[in-house]
Amino acid sequence: MKIDLWDPNSFAHGHPLAQYDWLRTNDPVHFQQEPAGPGFWAVTRFQDVWDVDRNFQAYSSEPTIMIQDPLGGQNFGPYKMMLMMDPPQHTAFRKLIRQEFTVPTAADKKPRIQELARQIVDAVIEKGECDFVSQVAGEMPSYVIAELMGMPLDDGRELYKLTEAIHTTAGGTPSEEGASAVGKMFEYGTQLIAEKRARPKDDLATKLLAAEVDGKKLDDVEFLLFFLLLIDAGGDTTRNLLSSGMIALLENPDQHRWLMEDLPGRLPSAREELLRWASPVIYMRRTARHDVELAGRKVKEGDKVVMYFGAANRDPAKFAHADRLDLSRTPNEHIAFGTGPHGCLGQHIARIEIDAMLVEVLTRMKNFRLKGEPRWLPSNFISGPQVMPVTFAPAKRAS
Repeated sequence: MKIDLWDPNSFAHGHPLAQYDWLRTNDPVHFQQEPAGPGFWAVTRFQDVWDVDRNFQAYSSEPTIMIQDPLGGQNFGPYKMMLMMDPPQHTAFRKLIRQEFTVPTAADKKPRIQELARQIVDAVIEKGECDFVSQVAGEMPSYVIAELMGMPLDDGRELYKLTEAIHTTAGGTPSEEGASAVGKMFEYGTQLIAEKRARPKDDLATKLLAAEVDGKKLDDVEFLLFFLLLIDAGGDTTRNLLSSGMIALLENPDQHRWLMEDLPGRLPSAREELLRWASPVIYMRRTARHDVELAGRKVKEGDKVVMYFGAANRDPAKFAHADRLDLSRTPNEHIAFGTGPHGCLGQHIARIEIDAMLVEVLTRMKNFRLKGEPRWLPSNFISGPQVMPVTFAPAKRAS
């Protein structure tokens, strides 16, 4: 079995499940070589991933959650994105936006998110065909984060396109196109700062500009890193879950039929199983703070330790019949959103987005079929189709 979790080609058609299976059984904390780098420990069993993600005292999110250390245009000097902080600094920054993503706040957004889902399907329903990723799955998270930040919806769509470029890798390393996309994201964010300072409103961008950490307001770079995080992370899970999830339903027609027999009642468990199955975020990296033993391996201070969520979510030691899509699976303690202090802050809104879009797609886009082979995002960090042409029965708009 050839093992290479660095090469994006290993993820060219989704998660490399055969590699994961071999690693969990034979080498659950595997040392993976990387070109022009020191290599890293690939962690693939559920319990080990769980332990690493929750133990920030031993495994740090600094200097980065990406395998490769920051280079050139990705290095922001003394500044760090919230994802690349540890408690208590991470906790202080997380508090600035936590209120916007609580369960009650997310629930308040549900009617508007359902309305957006209808509009998104309305835009393609009469045509009978579309690219599902860009015209359907990617629209919802880009619209929601745009409204949250107080931006025009069309701007959210354009920023979403930049996030795809950010995650595209060339031979496992960030591409020049990705670095350029980050620059364009910052240009837009700088304009947003000027607009919100001149005309403050009741939106998250305005609140962030007024927020304080340890008695000090965020400066422009701190705001821009927050902006980049919210735009980027806000789209990954929903966009890629919806696309990968629809492929999973097409490949498992018995599960599709079961779901449609009682869509409202069965949607919650189905959504969680699709999250486990798709695991849109491939990995998160930590760095050992000190020498530590992990599953019998001697991890040294400074070593990279990379948690593979898709591997953990297929671990038969945690999930019965882990290689089977079971939309009725209960309990389903997957970690598609991570766990511990870095668990995804936007997961409650993401679940509402996923539910709203699945209802619209499954009930209105009848005879849903792939028109051609999906082309997957060339990334070793995010898993999901980049292009997914589909056909369906044309129908009337809902509004």
